[in-house]
Amino acid sequence: MNILNVALLQISPTGSIDGNLIKGIEFCRKAKDMGADIALFPEMYSNGYDIYNTDASEWTGTAISADSKFVCEFSHLAKELNMAIGITLLEKTDAAPRNTLVLFNRRGSRILTYAKVHTCDFGPEKDLTPGDDFYVSELDTEKGVITVGAMICYDREFPESARILMLKGAEIILVPNACPMEINRLCQLRGRAYENMVGIATCNYPETVPDCNGHSSAFDGVAYLPELSGSRDTCIAEAGGEECICMAQFDLDMMRRYRANEVHGNAYRSPEKYKLLISEEIREPFIRKDYRKR
Repeated sequence: MNILNVALLQISPTGSIDGNLIKGIEFCRKAKDMGADIALFPEMYSNGYDIYNTDASEWTGTAISADSKFVCEFSHLAKELNMAIGITLLEKTDAAPRNTLVLFNRRGSRILTYAKVHTCDFGPEKDLTPGDDFYVSELDTEKGVITVGAMICYDREFPESARILMLKGAEIILVPNACPMEINRLCQLRGRAYENMVGIATCNYPETVPDCNGHSSAFDGVAYLPELSGSRDTCIAEAGGEECICMAQFDLDMMRRYRANEVHGNAYRSPEKYKLLISEEIREPFIRKDYRKR
């Protein structure tokens, strides 16, 4: 078996960016000792997603550059550990900040920068700049080259997010998160993995963080195997509520065989009949005054 180990760093922030850096490095080292090929942080780890209890002028002031010391330290660490690292941050831009994931490969090279497309505009995230697209990249690991993409938290609630990543070739989707992962949200992720035949690895904050509850999870999307009479559980990892490193083991050979033979994904779609999906019209009961066009 060709197993890719994804470490979901379900850790609480410290209250300062310097403290988060020190703690983040510590847990990356622990993840490497556990055999991780990729270490993934929860959403906006640079400031601990601390955007709800302060005025926007305060929390947007904690934005940092994607080339800041905080981010670059994880580039150096990835190279040192020979392990990919997906670090998250409130990214400073020429406009309003972005909610961003930067993925470094095991050589320390930046191979993917993704900003959250579906910002939660019904709350403080209305003061963020939404991302402009979904991206995939080839990630060189000790287990071979893997095509990876990313969503962030609220992105997962839109089937289009995972669908476009699948269409672009993603085998595994990395999902930093910061919210209660209750049964329905876990079912969303299970569904996204199943319908697209992709692996989905989600890293959440532990239950000690307000409005979070842990339950970082991973689904491999493989519902059927020839040796089984019925379907299998696609959940390959789920943490409890406590601070921990949750290791998800993706069987790449099994996933690739499944993707090459099963009926889901892209084989039998009818895109010529989906034109309404790209319509920008919003009708009742879904009209919202705080909607902004992305």
